[in-house]
Amino acid sequence: MLLPFRMMAAVALTLGLSAAPVQAATAKPAATGGAWGAKVAISPVGGHIQGNTAAPHKLIEYMSYTCSHCAHFEAETALPLRMGPVGGGQLSFEVRHLVRDPLDITIAMLTNCVPPVKFFPLHHKFLIEQDKWIATAQKLTEAQTKRWNEGQMPERMRAIASDLKFYDIAASAGLSHAQADACFANEATLRRVIAQTKEAQELGATGTPTFTLDGKMLEEHDWAGLQPKLAAVLK
Repeated sequence: MLLPFRMMAAVALTLGLSAAPVQAATAKPAATGGAWGAKVAISPVGGHIQGNTAAPHKLIEYMSYTCSHCAHFEAETALPLRMGPVGGGQLSFEVRHLVRDPLDITIAMLTNCVPPVKFFPLHHKFLIEQDKWIATAQKLTEAQTKRWNEGQMPERMRAIASDLKFYDIAASAGLSHAQADACFANEATLRRVIAQTKEAQELGATGTPTFTLDGKMLEEHDWAGLQPKLAAVLK
């Protein structure tokens, strides 16, 4: 783990959130027209699906924004996966969260507060720029560490977003500073993210990224290992 943060299993207790299931949302496209790669839908558990929701094969990634392997996977697959089988309609790709620390939950809240069609560009930007904001995070002062780890979660997330310039990254997707602050206080969004994390843990996911393909959890955790699995079902 990058920094000595509490695991997100404690976040629900900190906020007084129950572990009750999140009310399911209807999976329906957020954009129309163009190739399947431009289609985005929200799954019943609040994940973001890219591609054809009726595709014969479904890939789900459980990821963390502070995971270097997740950033590497994003860099490798942004074009070949999404412009290939996802864009062609044979495979849908869904991102769900397995959050690990306050930086992670802060970014997950921001990516989940933009319109669904803007999720994947913002998701990509945070991961592609991970090295930059991680480097800044590693130079924390004692005062910043205290702000990040104490107090109510919305306050902590605002401090993180300010210190690491997450507000600027979110603005690239059209999310204003005021909208971001409102997002941090949105308990419904937080419940969805925590519920996805709990789901991943109940499935047995112990690291990120973890993948399921057509409902089966895979042992592979990178693009090199995933490619043969996809080739076998997409042949």
